[in-house]
Amino acid sequence: MTDGPSSIGDILSTLDDLAKDDDRVSLGDVIEAFGNRSFGPFLLLPALIDISPVGSIPGLPSLLAVVISLVAVQLALGRRHLWLPEFLKRRSIGSDKVRKAVNKAHKPAAWADRWFHGRLPALTHGPFPRIAAVACIILALTVPPLELLPLATTAPMAAIATFGLALMVRDGLVVIVALALAVGAVAVGIGLAVSKL
Repeated sequence: MTDGPSSIGDILSTLDDLAKDDDRVSLGDVIEAFGNRSFGPFLLLPALIDISPVGSIPGLPSLLAVVISLVAVQLALGRRHLWLPEFLKRRSIGSDKVRKAVNKAHKPAAWADRWFHGRLPALTHGPFPRIAAVACIILALTVPPLELLPLATTAPMAAIATFGLALMVRDGLVVIVALALAVGAVAVGIGLAVSKL
């Protein structure tokens, strides 16, 4: 998993370039630009889209959860190359929305890139990426029912984004944070579900 972006800034720059080239940015374009072994960015990016204002579009969180699940299953199975079906590759977002999201993300991305890199690297190798992938699958499964509640998908998507970041920048400390967020997200989901019964 050495191909593709190694920082959030790299992701944003790539997305900005894609948005300049066409009226819409498709998932297939992003896969081609990132490289087909870039599992970390493909966990991080859909989760960030959900957390952004774009994520309020009805049905989009569930679609993003499907994308995350497909990526995470492949990572859990130890696949070396990322594959997505054509109907997902054709899904696209308007370039203006992409560029708006990129512009809003530049400052937090610069801050994150300064801090997140290379700590406890042992937690980003061996079985740990597969453990992270299984956690992402579980979190993604909570998204469709939570989509019925305003902003409820933010908690699991934030945990998924953190796992993606940890794998991308190979920071084991971020893996630990992601596991804590995952436990918190599941607890929030159970709490919301119980409160609606």
